[in-house]
Amino acid sequence: MSAASGGQRAGWAEAREAAFAAGSPLPSVSVPLSAAVGRVLAEPVIALCDVPHYASSAMDGWAVWGSGPWVLRAAAEARDAAPGANEARAIVTGGLIPEAADAVLRSESGEVVGGELRASIEPFAGQHIRPAGEEFRRGDVAIEPGVRVNPAHIAVAAACGADELVVRSRGRVALVLTGDEVVTHGIPGPGAVRDSFGPQLPAFVGLLSGEVVRQARVGDNLEVLASALSAEPTASDVVITTGGTGSSSADHLRAALSRLGASILIGGVEMRPGGPSLLARLDDGRLLIGLPGNPLAAMMGLLTLAEPVLAALSGGRVVEPSRIRLAQAVPPGRGETRLIPFRVDGGHARPSAFIGSAMLRGLADASGVLVCASAGAEAGAELEYLRLPWS
Repeated sequence: MSAASGGQRAGWAEAREAAFAAGSPLPSVSVPLSAAVGRVLAEPVIALCDVPHYASSAMDGWAVWGSGPWVLRAAAEARDAAPGANEARAIVTGGLIPEAADAVLRSESGEVVGGELRASIEPFAGQHIRPAGEEFRRGDVAIEPGVRVNPAHIAVAAACGADELVVRSRGRVALVLTGDEVVTHGIPGPGAVRDSFGPQLPAFVGLLSGEVVRQARVGDNLEVLASALSAEPTASDVVITTGGTGSSSADHLRAALSRLGASILIGGVEMRPGGPSLLARLDDGRLLIGLPGNPLAAMMGLLTLAEPVLAALSGGRVVEPSRIRLAQAVPPGRGETRLIPFRVDGGHARPSAFIGSAMLRGLADASGVLVCASAGAEAGAELEYLRLPWS
């Protein structure tokens, strides 16, 4: 990784590899079932009991012994008496099957006349009885590790007797949003811009297997920025900043990192948009991802650097790009990898016209992001593309 070391700029693919290598898996954690949806299992779910854990009725009706017609016993009458041949007892769906019952006659197939139960269709042996252990036996692996938990998994885990699941950790992220010109509500006046990061970055980070635990907003001031970056170091694993990655008089991120003794691992990425994105390691061990202030550029920085970092922390892997053919040509660039939002049109990729660093219209409507070399590509050529975490 020589190009990425010492704070130099790195190629796009190299930057993703270096970002993944910079992170180490965090210890797994136990979470309540109600908090486990969307998390990735670190350990298997083992059935702590048979599922179902008792033989139960699959229907409302009667548990029966022998052939009909049957003598119907009331619950109070039958409570302490052993069942006899040609006897029936009322039962509901999910009810405990009495000992040695032969079958369940569903209510639609039976009729009680003068205390005697008759069947229009007699059940066969075992019909409408859910035997204990039909789904899982105690000790079975109910859900394999590596599965992303969905609501059905939660139901399975509960039926198996689990109260908590051991899942992969999510990287804890502190957001530091910079900019004197940013307003958080309403329509900004001339010279000001509306905040597009505060409302959406926590959700974006969540889709990348991270969790925002702290959010700070600071002006373009070196002292204040350095203080925000070093605050509460044990509360987060990663710091993500927005803005300040350039070299103007209002950009203080690199100076703040130098003041804090941070090591810049990737000083920029040979990509457009998002080239000023950087990766550093603070002196307390946390990783810092610096995103440009323009919205589309920042989103490309997240996909390039934050996605692999958070994947490494969660014990996952970087999702490899897929491939798709172009519906139209992509013109040559200026020497860097171009990341271009696109829509699928007839099975082919049609690049968006809205690709400026500050434009989000193309990404909001995109099926994915093309990865195109500087030389461009002809219509019909096959290019790599990144899947968007929300698609």
